[in-house]
Amino acid sequence: MSGAPAHPGTPYFKELGDVLGRAYLRYDFTRGTGQEVAFLVRVLSLTPPARVLDVGCGAGRHVVELARLGFAVTGVDVSPRLLEVAAEQARAAEVSASFFECDARTMPFDGEFDAVLSLCQGAFGLMGDDDPLVLRRIAEAARPGGRVAVTAFSAYFELAHARAEARFDPAAGIVYERTTIRDEQGAEHPAELWNGVYTPRELRLLALGCGLVPEGVYSVAPGDYAARRPGLDHPELLLLASRPRPR
Repeated sequence: MSGAPAHPGTPYFKELGDVLGRAYLRYDFTRGTGQEVAFLVRVLSLTPPARVLDVGCGAGRHVVELARLGFAVTGVDVSPRLLEVAAEQARAAEVSASFFECDARTMPFDGEFDAVLSLCQGAFGLMGDDDPLVLRRIAEAARPGGRVAVTAFSAYFELAHARAEARFDPAAGIVYERTTIRDEQGAEHPAELWNGVYTPRELRLLALGCGLVPEGVYSVAPGDYAARRPGLDHPELLLLASRPRPR
């Protein structure tokens, strides 16, 4: 990744979220929310009115879908504008949900939720060397016996499907790219992205280091979540884990 700037060490995506706002929901990867939630509800054995936390909830698409199913859902994000959009989406769907502006590294939750999610690189995978801290706070937010589901970009996929516009630093496990995003009015803005990429083994080891019990790592794509053996042809990995009960 010669010549690429190092990860800034801050939630750089906060500004991107504020610029995108409702335009975030125009991206194709946001269209598979129903399938993703249905799979997670099933594989995590969740039943309403279980308490669910969505870390890096963005425009609230998973929060709203879970609330429609009767779950008690809380969403946190660092972008005030995305949280406004999330609240608008909840009101339009006539569902109740709670939203808080919060850095995932400093979430104030401790053992409160039946399930904690961080999907579509909402928080985990965006913080460089602080990704393990994000995962630890996710783990700590789950109650003993609670479940955790986290997605991350796949290092295998990145190597097998190299992109000319992206620079992959194998030592850092970071893919850097310059791109353009459009705001709610359609105006273009330059943007820089630093995305962490992981192997299944790394995700399992990180989970163990946070006190979680890994239950599976699957190859997935937006709108195509499945209990699929890790491979080279799906862009994301889905980690499923649980917080153990005290003995």
